[in-house]
Amino acid sequence: MIESLGGLGAALLIALESVLPPVPSEVILPLAGFTTSKSPLGLVQMILWCTAGSLVGAWVLYAVGALLGRRRTRRLIDRLPLVRLEDVDRAEEWFGKHAKSSVFFGRMVPVVRSLVSIPAGVTRMPPLLFTVLTAGGSLLWNGGLILAGYLLGENWHAVRPYVGGFSNLVLAALGLMVAVWVVKRLRASR
Repeated sequence: MIESLGGLGAALLIALESVLPPVPSEVILPLAGFTTSKSPLGLVQMILWCTAGSLVGAWVLYAVGALLGRRRTRRLIDRLPLVRLEDVDRAEEWFGKHAKSSVFFGRMVPVVRSLVSIPAGVTRMPPLLFTVLTAGGSLLWNGGLILAGYLLGENWHAVRPYVGGFSNLVLAALGLMVAVWVVKRLRASR
Protein backbone atom coordinates (compact mmCIF):
# COMPACT_ATOMS: atom_id res chain seq x y z
CA MET A 1 0.00 0.00 0.00
CA ILE A 2 2.85 2.38 0.85
CA GLU A 3 4.70 1.49 -2.34
CA SER A 4 1.65 1.98 -4.54
CA LEU A 5 0.10 5.05 -2.86
CA GLY A 6 3.18 6.58 -1.25
CA GLY A 7 2.51 9.02 1.56
CA LEU A 8 -1.26 8.70 1.19
CA GLY A 9 -1.01 4.93 1.65
CA ALA A 10 1.08 5.37 4.79
CA ALA A 11 -1.38 7.97 6.10
CA LEU A 12 -4.32 5.62 5.52
CA LEU A 13 -2.53 2.78 7.35
CA ILE A 14 -1.67 5.04 10.29
CA ALA A 15 -5.24 6.37 10.46
CA LEU A 16 -6.40 2.76 10.63
CA GLU A 17 -3.79 2.03 13.32
CA SER A 18 -5.08 4.97 15.33
CA VAL A 19 -8.62 3.60 15.32
CA LEU A 20 -7.76 -0.11 15.67
CA PRO A 21 -5.00 -0.47 18.31
CA PRO A 22 -3.91 -4.00 17.31
CA VAL A 23 -2.59 -2.68 13.99
CA PRO A 24 1.11 -2.14 14.88
CA SER A 25 2.63 1.24 14.10
CA GLU A 26 6.02 -0.23 14.98
CA VAL A 27 5.80 -2.16 11.71
CA ILE A 28 4.12 0.45 9.52
CA LEU A 29 6.31 3.44 10.40
CA PRO A 30 9.80 1.90 9.99
CA LEU A 31 8.61 0.31 6.74
CA ALA A 32 7.41 3.75 5.62
CA GLY A 33 10.88 5.09 6.41
CA PHE A 34 12.55 2.32 4.44
CA THR A 35 10.18 2.85 1.52
CA THR A 36 10.99 6.57 1.59
CA SER A 37 14.71 5.81 1.34
CA LYS A 38 14.01 4.15 -2.02
CA SER A 39 11.45 6.58 -3.44
CA PRO A 40 11.22 10.19 -4.59
CA LEU A 41 9.03 11.01 -1.59
CA GLY A 42 11.13 12.83 0.99
CA LEU A 43 11.59 11.86 4.63
CA VAL A 44 9.88 15.01 5.92
CA GLN A 45 6.97 14.46 3.55
CA MET A 46 6.48 10.90 4.82
CA ILE A 47 6.57 12.07 8.44
CA LEU A 48 3.96 14.72 7.65
CA TRP A 49 1.74 12.23 5.78
CA CYS A 50 1.86 9.79 8.69
CA THR A 51 1.18 12.54 11.21
CA ALA A 52 -1.83 13.58 9.14
CA GLY A 53 -3.01 9.95 9.26
CA SER A 54 -2.59 9.97 13.04
CA LEU A 55 -4.71 13.12 13.25
CA VAL A 56 -7.48 11.60 11.14
CA GLY A 57 -7.62 8.48 13.31
CA ALA A 58 -7.49 10.51 16.51
CA TRP A 59 -10.34 12.71 15.31
CA VAL A 60 -12.49 9.66 14.56
CA LEU A 61 -12.15 8.49 18.18
CA TYR A 62 -12.56 12.05 19.51
CA ALA A 63 -15.87 12.17 17.60
CA VAL A 64 -16.92 8.84 19.16
CA GLY A 65 -16.25 10.28 22.62
CA ALA A 66 -18.05 13.53 21.80
CA LEU A 67 -21.06 11.67 20.38
CA LEU A 68 -21.24 9.45 23.44
CA GLY A 69 -21.02 12.44 25.73
CA ARG A 70 -20.68 12.43 29.48
CA ARG A 71 -24.18 11.20 30.36
CA ARG A 72 -24.18 8.22 27.99
CA THR A 73 -20.64 7.29 28.97
CA ARG A 74 -21.63 7.31 32.65
CA ARG A 75 -24.70 5.17 31.92
CA LEU A 76 -22.65 2.66 29.94
CA ILE A 77 -19.95 2.46 32.58
CA ASP A 78 -22.53 2.16 35.37
CA ARG A 79 -23.68 -1.12 33.77
CA LEU A 80 -20.21 -2.67 33.89
CA PRO A 81 -19.56 -5.18 36.65
CA LEU A 82 -17.23 -4.04 39.44
CA VAL A 83 -17.15 -0.42 38.20
CA ARG A 84 -18.66 2.33 40.31
CA LEU A 85 -19.57 5.83 39.27
CA GLU A 86 -17.05 7.09 41.84
CA ASP A 87 -14.38 5.47 39.66
CA VAL A 88 -15.65 7.48 36.71
CA ASP A 89 -15.65 10.66 38.81
CA ARG A 90 -12.04 10.07 39.85
CA ALA A 91 -11.02 9.31 36.26
CA GLU A 92 -12.74 12.49 35.04
CA GLU A 93 -11.04 14.54 37.75
CA TRP A 94 -7.65 13.03 36.90
CA PHE A 95 -8.14 13.58 33.18
CA GLY A 96 -9.24 17.16 33.86
CA LYS A 97 -5.96 17.85 35.62
CA HIS A 98 -3.73 15.96 33.17
CA ALA A 99 -5.60 16.21 29.85
CA LYS A 100 -2.87 18.09 27.98
CA SER A 101 -0.02 15.80 28.98
CA SER A 102 -2.24 12.72 28.56
CA VAL A 103 -3.06 13.58 24.97
CA PHE A 104 0.49 14.67 24.07
CA PHE A 105 2.49 11.89 25.74
CA GLY A 106 -0.26 9.32 25.19
CA ARG A 107 0.49 9.49 21.46
CA MET A 108 3.78 7.74 22.19
CA VAL A 109 2.35 4.90 24.29
CA PRO A 110 0.90 1.76 22.68
CA VAL A 111 -2.86 1.28 23.14
CA VAL A 112 -3.10 4.61 25.00
CA ARG A 113 -2.18 6.28 21.69
CA SER A 114 -5.61 5.36 20.35
CA LEU A 115 -7.79 5.36 23.41
CA VAL A 116 -6.82 8.76 24.83
CA SER A 117 -8.86 10.47 22.11
CA ILE A 118 -12.13 9.13 23.56
CA PRO A 119 -11.97 10.90 26.96
CA ALA A 120 -10.73 14.00 25.14
CA GLY A 121 -13.94 13.87 23.09
CA VAL A 122 -16.16 13.05 26.06
CA THR A 123 -14.79 16.03 27.97
CA ARG A 124 -14.92 18.18 24.83
CA MET A 125 -11.29 19.23 24.96
CA PRO A 126 -11.01 22.34 22.77
CA PRO A 127 -10.57 21.09 19.18
CA LEU A 128 -7.57 23.28 18.36
CA LEU A 129 -5.76 22.22 21.56
CA PHE A 130 -6.56 18.56 20.86
CA THR A 131 -5.24 18.91 17.31
CA VAL A 132 -2.01 20.64 18.37
CA LEU A 133 -1.27 18.13 21.16
CA THR A 134 -2.11 15.16 18.97
CA ALA A 135 -0.01 16.47 16.10
CA GLY A 136 2.94 17.19 18.38
CA GLY A 137 2.97 13.80 20.10
CA SER A 138 2.31 11.95 16.84
CA LEU A 139 5.04 13.89 15.06
CA LEU A 140 7.61 12.73 17.64
CA TRP A 141 6.48 9.08 17.61
CA ASN A 142 6.04 8.84 13.86
CA GLY A 143 9.18 10.82 13.10
CA GLY A 144 11.35 8.66 15.34
CA LEU A 145 10.16 5.37 13.87
CA ILE A 146 10.18 6.59 10.29
CA LEU A 147 13.69 7.98 10.73
CA ALA A 148 14.83 4.66 12.22
CA GLY A 149 13.44 2.76 9.22
CA TYR A 150 15.00 5.26 6.84
CA LEU A 151 18.44 4.96 8.46
CA LEU A 152 18.31 1.17 8.82
CA GLY A 153 17.29 0.68 5.19
CA GLU A 154 16.96 -3.02 4.36
CA ASN A 155 17.17 -3.78 8.10
CA TRP A 156 14.14 -1.61 8.93
CA HIS A 157 12.52 -4.59 10.66
CA ALA A 158 15.25 -4.45 13.37
CA VAL A 159 13.21 -1.66 15.01
CA ARG A 160 10.30 -3.96 15.80
CA PRO A 161 11.86 -6.01 18.64
CA TYR A 162 12.78 -2.84 20.53
CA VAL A 163 9.49 -1.04 20.06
CA GLY A 164 7.58 -4.33 20.35
CA GLY A 165 9.32 -4.99 23.65
CA PHE A 166 8.24 -1.55 24.86
CA SER A 167 4.69 -2.26 23.67
CA ASN A 168 4.66 -5.60 25.47
CA LEU A 169 5.95 -3.95 28.64
CA VAL A 170 3.19 -1.32 28.48
CA LEU A 171 0.53 -3.97 27.83
CA ALA A 172 1.83 -6.10 30.70
CA ALA A 173 1.79 -3.09 33.04
CA LEU A 174 -1.77 -2.22 31.98
CA GLY A 175 -2.84 -5.84 32.41
CA LEU A 176 -1.27 -5.98 35.87
CA MET A 177 -2.98 -2.75 36.89
CA VAL A 178 -6.36 -4.08 35.73
CA ALA A 179 -5.79 -7.41 37.52
CA VAL A 180 -4.87 -5.66 40.78
CA TRP A 181 -7.90 -3.39 40.45
CA VAL A 182 -10.24 -6.37 39.82
CA VAL A 183 -8.84 -8.31 42.81
CA LYS A 184 -9.22 -5.29 45.10
CA ARG A 185 -12.75 -4.67 43.86
CA LEU A 186 -13.74 -8.33 44.33
CA ARG A 187 -12.33 -8.34 47.86
CA ALA A 188 -14.18 -5.12 48.69
CA SER A 189 -17.47 -6.53 47.37
CA ARG A 190 -17.22 -9.56 49.65
